[in-house]
Amino acid sequence: MNPTGIFCPNQPRPDLAGHPENPVANHKDALKRIRQNEKRRARNRHYRSMMRSQIKAVRAAVEEGDADSAASLLPKAVSMIQRVAGKGIMHPRAAARRVSRLTVAVSKAGAAES
Repeated sequence: MNPTGIFCPNQPRPDLAGHPENPVANHKDALKRIRQNEKRRARNRHYRSMMRSQIKAVRAAVEEGDADSAASLLPKAVSMIQRVAGKGIMHPRAAARRVSRLTVAVSKAGAAES
């Protein structure tokens, strides 16, 4: 919750059971697992966010009709998507689907420009 007492979905909820400041677990192993899960969740969110930013950049270039820029941004986005899939943050088929759709969009933008 924020200082005004209004719930914000992006803020931690220390009033909830299961939050690291108020864990449900009572033994050492479970407390350690909670700490590990928090670290992994933060790391996964970071990679997923970076991937989404790369995808947005490519999509923005496609929508502007800038095929050259989209074509230069595509390899970075594909690399990021494959890296996220390789880390197990995203299913490999979902990653392949995103790569395919981005590639098609960039190809159409290039065909429309010429």
